[in-house]
Amino acid sequence: MNDLGQDLELRLVRYFTVVAAHEHFGRAAADLHVAQPALSRQIQRLEKYLGTRLLDRVPQGTRLTPAGQKFLPRAQALLQAARQAELAVRDRAETERIAIGYVEDLVITAAVRELRRRCPDAEITTRYLSCRDVGTLSDKRVDALIARAPLPLAADEVVTTPLYEEPRMLVVPRGHPLADRPSVTADDLAGEEAPCPFESSDWTSYRILGADVPPIDSYEDKLELVAGGGAIAVLPVGDRRSSLRPDLVSVPIEGAPSSQVVLVSRKGDPNPMIRNLRLVAKAVLTG
Repeated sequence: MNDLGQDLELRLVRYFTVVAAHEHFGRAAADLHVAQPALSRQIQRLEKYLGTRLLDRVPQGTRLTPAGQKFLPRAQALLQAARQAELAVRDRAETERIAIGYVEDLVITAAVRELRRRCPDAEITTRYLSCRDVGTLSDKRVDALIARAPLPLAADEVVTTPLYEEPRMLVVPRGHPLADRPSVTADDLAGEEAPCPFESSDWTSYRILGADVPPIDSYEDKLELVAGGGAIAVLPVGDRRSSLRPDLVSVPIEGAPSSQVVLVSRKGDPNPMIRNLRLVAKAVLTG
């Protein structure tokens, strides 16, 4: 007669297998770090649940009863199955986690929302990055990076997935000779004291252009320089930050190479959430 309303406890099963292995309650208790009387009571609970004796006490220690001999391999298989189930869940929990980095001017909300809908049990985090944070992918602070190409990353170390492209625009202060134009071309910019605006190696794909411009790290300081007439800027049309300033004007550029938004991950990364993100980003992110 077993304990009504009670399920078989794996802890009691494990205690039984240890006693069976040692053939001695004292040695088994020491191995399990429990008191011998407590171990005896737990074995009695298991026997009561199963409705039969599993162990007989003998002068040398204990020995299995016929019922115990029949139960032992099944008990060991039960514990092994429980361990495998635990490891499978832990492995799944380890892989169903992703940290997504994205750079300053990009909005990835739609992709993150859809990824969470498709993978409701996954842990999905995002990390806003500046152009100085390119190392977050290589040092594994993020698992994937959504940014503008080109990126200063070794091509043989990453997997790059193109997502979409955007045309470029000129950003100038109000009152600039080009501010009232419906569009401009590279030839229109030839008179500006600046290098070619379409050869930017900046990993966020914007570049402040002007003569004698000192090095500036802050994006806001760059826009301030443009607003003050000290430079012009060539930006992707998806970068809306300059539109927040009433003293700046954006003008479409004809014939300019487009700005490409890409998803980058480490080559050989086994995290299945990266593939899920790639499918979602390609489906929902557009310029």
